[in-house]
Amino acid sequence: MSLGILPRNAIALVTLVTLVALAAACAIGYIALRTPSPSPSAHANASRHFDATYAMVPMRDGVKLDTVIFVPKATHPPLPFLFKRTPYGITQSDKEPGARGRPSDEIMADGYIWVEQNIRGRFKSEGTFVMGRPPRDRSDPKAIDESTDAYDTIEWLLRNVPGNNGRVGMIGGSYDAWTQVMALLDPHPALRAVNEAASPSDLFLNDDTHHNGAFRLSYSFEYAAMMETVKDANSNFEFDRADTYDWFLGLGALSHVNERYFHGQKPSWNEVATHPNRDDFWKHRAIGTHLERATVPTLNTAGFWDQEDFVGPLDIYARLEKNDRANTNYLVVGPWNHGGWGDPTGRRLGAIDFGSDTAAEYRRINRQWFAHWLHDAPLDLPEATVFESGSNQWQKLSHFPPESGVTPRRLYLRARGTLSFEPPTESDASGFDSYISDPSNPVPYRHRPIGPTFSDPAHPWRAWLVEDQRFVDHRPDVLTWQSEVLDRDVRVQGDIAAELFASTSGTDADWIVKLIDVLPENSEHPPDAGEPDLRGYELMIANDVFRARFREDFEHPAPVPADAVVKYSIDMHPNAHVFLRGHRIMVQVQSTWFPLIDRNPQKYVSNIFEAKDSDFIAATQRVLRSQAASSCIVLPVIE
Repeated sequence: MSLGILPRNAIALVTLVTLVALAAACAIGYIALRTPSPSPSAHANASRHFDATYAMVPMRDGVKLDTVIFVPKATHPPLPFLFKRTPYGITQSDKEPGARGRPSDEIMADGYIWVEQNIRGRFKSEGTFVMGRPPRDRSDPKAIDESTDAYDTIEWLLRNVPGNNGRVGMIGGSYDAWTQVMALLDPHPALRAVNEAASPSDLFLNDDTHHNGAFRLSYSFEYAAMMETVKDANSNFEFDRADTYDWFLGLGALSHVNERYFHGQKPSWNEVATHPNRDDFWKHRAIGTHLERATVPTLNTAGFWDQEDFVGPLDIYARLEKNDRANTNYLVVGPWNHGGWGDPTGRRLGAIDFGSDTAAEYRRINRQWFAHWLHDAPLDLPEATVFESGSNQWQKLSHFPPESGVTPRRLYLRARGTLSFEPPTESDASGFDSYISDPSNPVPYRHRPIGPTFSDPAHPWRAWLVEDQRFVDHRPDVLTWQSEVLDRDVRVQGDIAAELFASTSGTDADWIVKLIDVLPENSEHPPDAGEPDLRGYELMIANDVFRARFREDFEHPAPVPADAVVKYSIDMHPNAHVFLRGHRIMVQVQSTWFPLIDRNPQKYVSNIFEAKDSDFIAATQRVLRSQAASSCIVLPVIE
């Protein structure tokens, strides 16, 4: 993120004097903070468009948060605020507002006062940083959380920044989006609209830290190192191997992390390691469970190939929708990775071309959203704007997933690696496929070498979900089934799920299921020069992992009976995709996805973070496809 310095010219001096005088006048009556408002400092700023003012904004407990306020230089009527709260650092140089998380030029052209703030304990903000600080205890009048900090900051801005119209919108993605959702728990009356883009919702069931109880190792390890090493910087872990697959495999059991590297100094790692199940620690931090009703107009933004927080915004949208009587809960889902909605065009992700500038459509939606709630402009948006891949068309829907017009159809795993909408006919014990899952030779989740998650300059992490899955097609520990060539389009819109009947010779297992669109070979039409070769490309459409110990209860895990057939229902989440005529549909099943997901010992231990190297065993996995145990993918098909 670029940085910003303040003006020392005459206009800035007048602005400063005005701010100081207003701060003094408001200090006595500032009931929410009950402390005098500080005088913002002013510095030289070469910006052509904004005057920037820095302030240490006081919270109700006396902690001050580092904040920068960008006011347009041109003469303007009273303007609303657009406000971002972040742990990643705010603008700190003589440039325009930083590029990371800043609203688009189209939005800013409508006239806004732009505000950025470092949350507690990050960079120059005072207090202690707590990763994903949980909602406060409301019975304690002195308790604080990200909701109270947002409230107190908005109150201070309204009283201390001249030329505002009394309205505030919040904007930002990922962690910045989560701070917006926290602000919804106890919103300031001036907060009129938010756009949470990819906020996590439940860190044990989905998104950053876990998926269905399976720990997201490489992401969580590197994120803890980045956020909890240095207060005033984002610090990347220094791997001593080019391929982190080798590095994490050499690490061995997770019990070695603190012993060799973190030494108990990373609070978030310690919390994860001591809360291996979905106990009250995780339940209280599941922000979606605290959302009782839509109190502020909310635009929820998601990307179908978001490698970090795809499920969160869909869950938040669904929870707000239950009590959205005022029809102020909206959704937009595009063909994006994490943050892809902010790309210049959003036309491509990796090798995949979506046929149009999808990010431009998003900027149009986002601009109209804030213009309506903060400037009283007309709003002409459907409740849900969803990009349908395959057809590469935007769909305007009254709800997502759609509530009618969809038929759940089971696509069955069949003999000889085939898929069919007709159920299996095998009635004997031979109706299964099997493989040996060996934790010492796990399946990589993307092409090797696998560089660091955040610091790899090539950024393969950002597009790994659209990588060609042929790189694992013929591994003996990956089962593959595919349909015949489709003679008509199969249009899918809604919740996708896997019903997996499986057994393991061990007493625990991970089950990873992937739904894939296999593009035709088209050997008679090779790609143009400079274009990626997509002949036979295997594009992953939906996927997820399920840790077998949680098959009955995420709070109370239990060993899996060895060699017993168990049915696993695996949510693969909503989607909108057309498997085009001439393509094939493919399903892959495996038990390791490394180092994205930590290695399951496959022998039950009460806490995998305390497992020993000797606990890891190879296991024989069986996936059944008989009449009595008919594994399948449930597709929401629009006929």
